[in-house]
Amino acid sequence: MALELYNTMSRSIEQFQPLDSGKVGFYGCGPTVYNYAHIGNLRAYVFQDTLTRALRFLGYDVAHVMNITDIGHLADDADDGEDKMVKTAEERGKSVLEIAEYYTDAFFRDTEQLNIIRPSVVCKATEHIPQMIDLIKRIEANGHTYMAGGNLYYDISTFPDYGKLARLDLNDLKAGARIEIDENKRNPYDFVLWFTKSKFENQALTWDSPWGRGYPGWHIECSAMSMYYLGEQFDIHTGGIDHIPIHHTNEIAQSEGATGKKWVYYWLHNEFLVMSKGKMSKSSGNFITLQTIIDEGYEALDYRYFLLGGHYRNQLAFSWESMNSAKNSRRSLLQRIKKLIESAGNTDFSSGDFTSLENTPASVYAERFKSHIEQDLNTPRALSELQALLRAPDISPEHILQGIALMDTVLGLNLITEARKSITEQNSAAASDEDNTFIEELVAERTEAKQTKNWTRADEIRNLLREKGIILEDTPSGTIWRRS
Repeated sequence: MALELYNTMSRSIEQFQPLDSGKVGFYGCGPTVYNYAHIGNLRAYVFQDTLTRALRFLGYDVAHVMNITDIGHLADDADDGEDKMVKTAEERGKSVLEIAEYYTDAFFRDTEQLNIIRPSVVCKATEHIPQMIDLIKRIEANGHTYMAGGNLYYDISTFPDYGKLARLDLNDLKAGARIEIDENKRNPYDFVLWFTKSKFENQALTWDSPWGRGYPGWHIECSAMSMYYLGEQFDIHTGGIDHIPIHHTNEIAQSEGATGKKWVYYWLHNEFLVMSKGKMSKSSGNFITLQTIIDEGYEALDYRYFLLGGHYRNQLAFSWESMNSAKNSRRSLLQRIKKLIESAGNTDFSSGDFTSLENTPASVYAERFKSHIEQDLNTPRALSELQALLRAPDISPEHILQGIALMDTVLGLNLITEARKSITEQNSAAASDEDNTFIEELVAERTEAKQTKNWTRADEIRNLLREKGIILEDTPSGTIWRRS
């Protein structure tokens, strides 16, 4: 079968057909780097990574572009409140760019621990201002803008399809029902393309533009950078479901308002991660970081395993009990894999391709795994197939491990590597225990030699241990040793 994905635009499962055969252009909304990413944020990036891995697993050449918002994202997606970057910079006594660099580095440390493949292109908003200005000029030339109070607004009344992604009925909306009224806006859903000093006198970073010195609105960066790297039309755009009603809706209006043609063909959105207190959110203080999970005794890949156990379009409830279950399940997988590796010897299982499984019983499990991935990235079923392969009787350890390596190219759990690491650590610990036992035996033999006045043997043992870096100290209560 072929890959099928749930397209938010049509609210239905569709067969995926890329614009360019064998190639996929994919843009995923990245972080606003004013604070640490919480584990709810990280669900979106594990989803993006799973999508990238799945597409490559199915043979596509993937160009994955992700933005870094380091300026211009206000506290409210609809142009209200303080700039998130500026607010944090003032609180910390740092520059905006220092804050952005610090939290960008923290974000990528988290994604590395989660075994997330770095996107093909990571683009910072502050480094693409010319592209944004050029796009805004095109939007303006097509009659979609107006100036008011010193800011350039997008006039949604000029774009008849506004709100099609979110299924908004603009006729039923009243000013202020969702958005705090901005007296400069003709319509409460209009949004800013370019801010000037008329609204923010002390803005940290500003640039010259045809509309005055200022800085871009948040939404324009994704349109400008995605088209700069992927072209005016591309295959897939992803993000959390919270992006649907405002951010992605505005992206469509400004992108298609500039080009006059369809912008994105498949819209994929992941659901929220929720806690007992509701949706995880930085503004409410109701959030947990990846480091919090690690400090509680879990590994980052335990969290990845937990996320894969839920479908990306289903809301997922976080609890420490669920983390315990994920941790134990992953440990059980690694224990089984360790035993298989020990049985199989030093064979290389890292290739992870279908050719290695042809005409073997493991190929049946691999094909079923593939079908689950093709069904809108059904990772819970895919994980179940991996577990079934591990339990399968009458399949050689080599073929099971080759199947695991293949499946893990999508799951990203580093199963073979982690199992080998565990074996190495176990062997190292065993070797250390044997070494300690050997030292203790020599120390006991030296004590006995001294008691029988065999000073030659006692000195031989002391010298032998000294060569191994072991220092002996004779005390009234006996001989003790330490490593130098």
